[in-house]
Order: sequence, then C-alpha cells, then structure tokens
Amino acid sequence: MNVREGSVELVVPEQGEGAGDEVFFNPVQELNRDLTVAVLRAYQDREPRAKTYLDAMTASGARGVRAAADGWDVTCCDIDEDAIDLCQENLARNNLDGDVRNRDVNALLHDDYFDVVDIDPFGTPIPFADAAFQGTRNLLCVTATDTAPLCGAHFESGVRNYSAVPRNTEYHAEMGVRILLSALVRTGARYDIAPRPVLTHATKHYVRTYLELDRGATVANEMVDRLGYIHHCEHCLYRESEAGLIADPPSSCPLCDHGIQTAGPVWLDGTCDPEFVASVRDSLSDDMETAENIDGLLSTLTDELAVPTHYDQHRLCKRWGRPAPSMDSFLEQLQEAGHEVSRTHYGGTTFKTTASVDEIEAVTGK
Repeated sequence: MNVREGSVELVVPEQGEGAGDEVFFNPVQELNRDLTVAVLRAYQDREPRAKTYLDAMTASGARGVRAAADGWDVTCCDIDEDAIDLCQENLARNNLDGDVRNRDVNALLHDDYFDVVDIDPFGTPIPFADAAFQGTRNLLCVTATDTAPLCGAHFESGVRNYSAVPRNTEYHAEMGVRILLSALVRTGARYDIAPRPVLTHATKHYVRTYLELDRGATVANEMVDRLGYIHHCEHCLYRESEAGLIADPPSSCPLCDHGIQTAGPVWLDGTCDPEFVASVRDSLSDDMETAENIDGLLSTLTDELAVPTHYDQHRLCKRWGRPAPSMDSFLEQLQEAGHEVSRTHYGGTTFKTTASVDEIEAVTGK
C-alpha cells in the first residue's frame, strides 16, 4: 500500500504482510520518524559539517528516504534482500539518491564512518552499540523497544542485556531511560567516547535517545562520573540517588525502616539539552502528521527537572489514603513551599521535584 509521511510517498507492506512476509513497517512509529526528521534538521544547524546519515536497519527505508528528502547523504542498510529492494523502490519513487547496502550493519560500521548513525532494531540495541560508537562521528540515534527488560519487569534479561540491575518501580519508564543511557555511556567509554544525551524520551513501548559524541579519555570519564545508583523503598516510595560505580545502599529505609531495593548503575544526570530541544521544536513542519503531539512532548521535556526519578500523584495519594487534588494545585503547593517541581512526559499525573516523599506528603496534606 502507499502512505505519505512528510514530503515523501512510500510503498509499504500492509500490516501483517511484507515483501516476502519479511519487511517490517510500523505506522505507529510515525511520531518517532517525524521527530527524527526534526532532530536531523536541528542538528544540521548545530553542526553544519554533518552531511552523512546511516539508516542502519532500514526495512522499508521510510526513515532514510525522509532524511534524503531533507538533503542528507543517506546510506540505507539491511540484511534482508526484500527490504533492500523495497528501500530502493521508495528512493526511486521520490527521485532521491541513496546508497543502499545489503549487509550486516555491524560489519559496515567497522568499515565506514558516518556523521549520524540511526540504530532502530527490534528489541535491544546493545548488540549494535560497540560498532555504532566506532562508526559515528557526531550524533548517534538509538531506539530500544525491549522496555520490559529495561524497566525491570523482565529482570534477568535486563541484567544480561544492559549489565545493570533494573528495578520495576512506579517510575518504570524512567528506569528504562536511565538504564539504557548508562549502558550506552559505559559502551562509549570503552573507546574514549563521551555520549551526551541531547534529547531522550519514553513514548508508548520504546525509549529513544539522541547522543552527541565527544572524544577523549577525560570527557569519557566525566560521563562515567554521572552514573550511579537509585535506592528505593517499595513501602513508602522513598528514594535517594548515589553517584559512583560502587553501591553503598542504606541497610533499611530511613523513613519507614522497611527494606531497600537498589537499581543501577543508571544515568543520574539530565536526559535532554533544553536549548537543543527548543531548536527541534522550531524544526517541526506542517507536513508532519504528528507535529502537534511532538510539540507538546518537547515542551514538557524542555521544562523537566534533571532529577533521576519521578512520582505519580495518584499513586502517592492512594498510598496516603486521601483524594488526589488537581495537578495544578498539587504542584503549586510544592512550589510555594520552596521546592522545584515540573511535570514529566511519562504520564499526565507524573511529576519531578526536589522534595523528598515525606516533604511532599507534609506540604500537600495541609
């Protein structure tokens, strides 16, 4: 069937079908692709020397074709011959040039360098991370769709895939974000590469991050220094973070004396660069079907505090045995008490604050 995304027209398989029943196209990921185009536009303004873009698991070629339509020197790669044929057809349909490779992307990235590399596999991106860091000059775009392992719901596979301990908490989506970023920072550090997240979000059933790369042992060490652990009490929802690669959790919760769970190493610092996020908002265009949704997402990301966890107001109020007031009045109470606070993109009743859980209870219970 034919679909239109942005300025291009694509031939894609019917849902559940494909060329040879193999080529994958997910219409739900249109927001992801629209946002990628806006990021590429904003990044080209930030780094005008960036010209080459690798769509590493190209499938139908949707992402690569859209990047080519924006003037990028595009390479599309896939191990599936049917995907390669469909990608070539979609480039030709839009009168666009692109280098299409029928190859294992890990091998390609050990041979060639690209200014921007986009890793969007089915499941975990970690099997491609080493090659991606070695084959990327400027910007590495990574999607992870294995949210259950990332968030701790599938604990053992999370440990295996990410060499970290994930915990299934009420801020499970953010746990996934920070476990992923930690794994990527540690992978980059092996090659003296410092990946700095300029835009990261958890949407539906995937985590997506855009990492600007710097090089050198000193800056790589600085990124590693931003890793650490989260100590969490499931009983009263107390949590604290601890920098460093050696965990030293409290023996019990300092508020309620129940047991503590520890997650990590996780990324403890900010997950976005607000200035870059603002430039991405400016790069949205009217031909993007999801532009309004993306604008709302980016607006929230711009204001999100950089603290490493968030709370769900409804869960807190249920635990405290009281009705949940409006979010606006709830957050206003915290601000008036002198605490920093922001909404988050993780859900309509989620928020970040510098207040501890006992301070939140005391302030909002007045």
